[in-house]
Amino acid sequence: MEHDIQNRIRIAVSPYCVIFRANVGRGLTADGRYFSTGLPVGFSDLFGVRKSDGRAVFIEVKTERGRASEKQKHFLEQMRKFGAIAGIARSPEEAIKLIQEE
Repeated sequence: MEHDIQNRIRIAVSPYCVIFRANVGRGLTADGRYFSTGLPVGFSDLFGVRKSDGRAVFIEVKTERGRASEKQKHFLEQMRKFGAIAGIARSPEEAIKLIQEE
């Protein structure tokens, strides 16, 4: 379900942002070692830049009942601290509102 919301948000914000999906995770090599995709823990699901001014955008996508982890909240706080547009969106409408209000 979150993946569907993510895709709808990506389409809806495309007039306002150049936006990318962050593919994160861990895996196991053939010889049994774990590896990470390299993004920090808590990195937002979607990131990019606002077309009007080049300001960085970070969107954490959640379902209606989904909750951000403490690490996700901290990441968003840090991004806002440094001037980025950053927040949680549960729908395309919320994502557009986040981008337009900042």
